[in-house]
Amino acid sequence: MNRRPPARPHVPQRPLWLCRNCAQPWPCGQAKIELLREHANDPTYLRIYLCGQLHEALRDLRALRPDDRLPTPAETFNRFLSWVAPEGRRGPVSRPRYSRRSI
Repeated sequence: MNRRPPARPHVPQRPLWLCRNCAQPWPCGQAKIELLREHANDPTYLRIYLCGQLHEALRDLRALRPDDRLPTPAETFNRFLSWVAPEGRRGPVSRPRYSRRSI
């Protein structure tokens, strides 16, 4: 009987915040699929969880590389949260365009 080894989970390796399985920036594509599946009935909890992970990642990365440029707020949001945005609002964040009338 051929048994497959258990699948390795796609979880973050801290303090680098790379996936332990595929070495892509976490959350990697497979982690996103797994997180969406796991929290399909409670997307609000998923967003709260990912906000916490975002803050932990920034703290770890700042401690690891204090002199390096950290990701911009938009880059960080896109990596951790934009993919779980409410329907109709998915996709990367871009800079808002302001006019004198909107300020």
